[in-house]
Amino acid sequence: MGFVLSDELLGAFAPILVYWVYSGIYVALSSLESYRLHSKVEEEEKNLVSKSNVVKGVLLQQLIQAIVAIILFTVTGSDAESSTTQQSSLLVLASQCVTAMLVLDTWQYFMHRYMHHNKFLYKHIHSQHHRLVVPYAYGALYNHPIEGLILDTIGGALSFLISGMSPRTSIFFFSFATIKTVDDHCGLCLPGNLFHILFKNNTAYHDVHHQLYGNKFNFSQPFFVMWDRILGTYMPYSLEKRKDGGFEARPTKQVRD
Repeated sequence: MGFVLSDELLGAFAPILVYWVYSGIYVALSSLESYRLHSKVEEEEKNLVSKSNVVKGVLLQQLIQAIVAIILFTVTGSDAESSTTQQSSLLVLASQCVTAMLVLDTWQYFMHRYMHHNKFLYKHIHSQHHRLVVPYAYGALYNHPIEGLILDTIGGALSFLISGMSPRTSIFFFSFATIKTVDDHCGLCLPGNLFHILFKNNTAYHDVHHQLYGNKFNFSQPFFVMWDRILGTYMPYSLEKRKDGGFEARPTKQVRD
């Protein structure tokens, strides 16, 4: 008799595996200087945290996320099981995923923006993520543990509960959200990247936010840019070729303090 993982365990740990596998692909591609938003030299010189500490920080956040996910699945297990038949239609699944995307985007936009505007929270919590001036793939979830809990873990729990998805559906949704988040931090603009084609919230868009001039703009993550556009925090940019190779996201409007 073979060993079978439950949907709940897969829902808790599959996104973690996806994170490191997908990040590994971008690490392998990181030498493609002609597609980078920042050079390897800039990555080493501008970032304010070692890569070993980034890995440790991400693993800590993922441990917390996995524990919360298991608790959440345990508490909601009976409800999820009773609604399994209702989730068999593609229309219902699509509706749940879109709802989860909107909930996650809304939660993260307002929490993220507040962490920038509250000086105490920015200095002691959110600034840890901005030690990565030049983002890279496996630094996508490098945050202060409190920020990881508030933005990602609680945001994910809310999107799961409000959308009414099952643990099985959550495996696919949160794996997709993880891939999207890693892609937004990968620092590469590769031709044919579907995320760049389908989403305005992409690698270059998020890179603008990590630069000093864009620190008060482009708060939206991980899917859409609607809240930035609605509330006036959207920074338009153009993607320009650098003379020394690669790309640069340049703002197309004057930035005011």
